Amino acid sequence: MSDTSKPWNSPMPNPQFDLMRRILSAPSPVGLEGAMTYGVLKPHFESFAPADWQLQQFMGHAGVVLDTHPGRDDLFKVMIIGHADKIRMQVRSIGEDGKIWINTDSFLPTVLIGHEVTLFSEDPEAPGRYRRIDGGTVEALGAIHFSDPAQRSGEKGIKKEQIYLDLQIHGENKKQQVENLGVRPGDSIILDRPIRPGFSPDTFYGAYLDNGLGCFVTAEVARLIAEAGGTEQVRVLFTIASYEEIGRFGSRVMAGELRPDAIIAVDVNHDYVAAPGIGDRRMQPLEMGKGFTMSVGAIASEQLNRIIETTAREHDIPMQRDIVGVDTGTDGMAGVLASVDCAATSIGFPIRNMHTISETGYTKDVLAAIHVITRAVKALDALPNPHQEFRNNHPRLDQAGPLAHQGSDKPEKTDK
Repeated sequence: MSDTSKPWNSPMPNPQFDLMRRILSAPSPVGLEGAMTYGVLKPHFESFAPADWQLQQFMGHAGVVLDTHPGRDDLFKVMIIGHADKIRMQVRSIGEDGKIWINTDSFLPTVLIGHEVTLFSEDPEAPGRYRRIDGGTVEALGAIHFSDPAQRSGEKGIKKEQIYLDLQIHGENKKQQVENLGVRPGDSIILDRPIRPGFSPDTFYGAYLDNGLGCFVTAEVARLIAEAGGTEQVRVLFTIASYEEIGRFGSRVMAGELRPDAIIAVDVNHDYVAAPGIGDRRMQPLEMGKGFTMSVGAIASEQLNRIIETTAREHDIPMQRDIVGVDTGTDGMAGVLASVDCAATSIGFPIRNMHTISETGYTKDVLAAIHVITRAVKALDALPNPHQEFRNNHPRLDQAGPLAHQGSDKPEKTDK
């Protein structure tokens, strides 16, 4: 039976899954994020946002911010960030034989071979107008028959310089045929694989969970906060950023512009338990299906983490601690990168096969992230003075007390 009071324990409803699919399928390679931000998320925000909330747009990128209390700089500002940009390939040059040589960006070259892609070509005669070319495949060797023995055995890999796009061009003047299509160096290419339900219950897979999922979570938190009547002393900035995949530039611009008091980044994480060859490295046992993840380390605020973890425990929302060392690797770093004084952390969900065409996630982990952030925002709103709460309550390790037991002597847990 579905537990409506704890939706993270129930299958994701079909309309919610369809929204997630629409967000993830929007073609939004780095620098061209408008399909997701303006094409899907902006109208979605406008469909439920109260009249006094305001959508903010930017000049240098296609990010958007839905602001619950525009102009109220006296309120405690919480920025919740997902990033819309997808890693992409780009046309590098066109060969005389019709091969379109491409840069692979943040993909491993070997995970691309044989997959269908979409190329977005800007019309040379009408700058700013784009056309799509479907049906091309990413190739490197052409056939096993043309590879050397080391490649056949797996001892030798594929270099990124060997990757090209094949549009099945044939006949005379192959390069000219490609150029006649308007294909030029710099054109963006993305993988063609919309998400779909997986074989096991409550799973899904496809391309670009990184990080349409963070945008989906941000949008769903906004909807739930709106349906609950908003907030009183917390100004929430529901933020869809850009440029994360090339250095987290979009979010740091937004943090610099809007100067939040707290940042909660939402981004995918790794399922280290399922990752091949990772077990012997003694990574933290993050695992798909065990709940959302919360960053510990780097710039992650212990005060903000305390509120999130307390919220998760109070509502029995499954949580995993993610050890991030010197860098969260997410937009959670936006505040310090923008030289803004703010508390920050990063919330995620373990996925498999990151930066491939078959990224795999678990809907209940995503739902757990949505609802823990929503409830944490409500907990922040209930504080007597959020500004002073963070200024005055930094952890003091000099006040740490000694343990009253030695491990083996620890008393059994009781219900008291």
